Amino acid sequence: MRNCYLSRNYKDINGAGNKAKTDIERIMSESGYVNVGFRQTRYTNTVLAFLVTLASVLKVPLSLKCGDRLVVQYPLKKYFTFVCRMAHLRKAKVIVVIHDLGSFRRKKLTVSQEIKRLNHADYIIAHNVRMKKWLSDNGCRVPLGTLEIFDYLSETKAVPHESVHKPYEVVYAGALNLRKNTFLYEVGAYAHSFRFNLYGNGFELNKAKGKECFNYKGFVRSDELIATVQGDFGLVWDGFSVDACTGDFGEYLKYNNPHKTSLYIRCELPVIIWEQAALAGFVRANGIGICIASLSDLDRVLEALTPEQYMVMKKNVRAVSERLCAGNYIRKALSEAMDVIGV
Repeated sequence: MRNCYLSRNYKDINGAGNKAKTDIERIMSESGYVNVGFRQTRYTNTVLAFLVTLASVLKVPLSLKCGDRLVVQYPLKKYFTFVCRMAHLRKAKVIVVIHDLGSFRRKKLTVSQEIKRLNHADYIIAHNVRMKKWLSDNGCRVPLGTLEIFDYLSETKAVPHESVHKPYEVVYAGALNLRKNTFLYEVGAYAHSFRFNLYGNGFELNKAKGKECFNYKGFVRSDELIATVQGDFGLVWDGFSVDACTGDFGEYLKYNNPHKTSLYIRCELPVIIWEQAALAGFVRANGIGICIASLSDLDRVLEALTPEQYMVMKKNVRAVSERLCAGNYIRKALSEAMDVIGV
């Protein structure tokens, strides 16, 4: 009996999804898991990337042995059902780590199609208890566990900032285009006692309200961001409105674990998050930030925050950051999965 995983080609490891997947592969490899595909590659050529991943998938039935436990990172597009069936033919069991659900933002699958696909697994690690409940409520019959939050591997260490200076600076990192982050172009009207530092591509400053409250720093790679970030908080928000996270991207926050949350924590930034987001419970339980109903409240909330309260958050964030850097969350989730499915 072996613990195994399937590696493949990853085009862009700077993207949040692939960074999370390659981190998990590395953690599994360091924990003694056996790669039953070909070695991980990072070809950017579309045809070459397709062929390498296909070859890795086709190697699975030749590599698995009876009693093996195979970890598959989802989605695996058209290959997922095939891999599960081949594993079962070899009398192996399949543990699935969910990264994204195609029936939410991208609408690539209907809910029933997605659940039917996922039911081929023997155990599923959902992002959090909200996603776990959604899967169960929609007909998932597979035993379910939770990750809590994505780990984030990096050799880079955040530069400690021990003093507190107001006005606070709020960091927002990621794609900054108007379509996905409409709220950014409205929130400046409510920013009086704090400022935004924006990291990413696509922000059109001339279209933003209260443009004087934005410091647009452009794209910075994640390792460099951890070492050089300027700010006091990291903001987790999405969608059209400052009053709630709306639209397909915003609604998804009720169920998923945004990878940028882990990046902020590795930057040792306390988190500001929508109170209805799935990760809001994690933020509260670990004392690592602020949960708010509306960004229009942020001015008042930050004004009332004392330096002592902020430094407690910073201390808690450092502790969680160490766990993320060690891969503790996926290790724990996989250990629980192995206990449930057995041999």
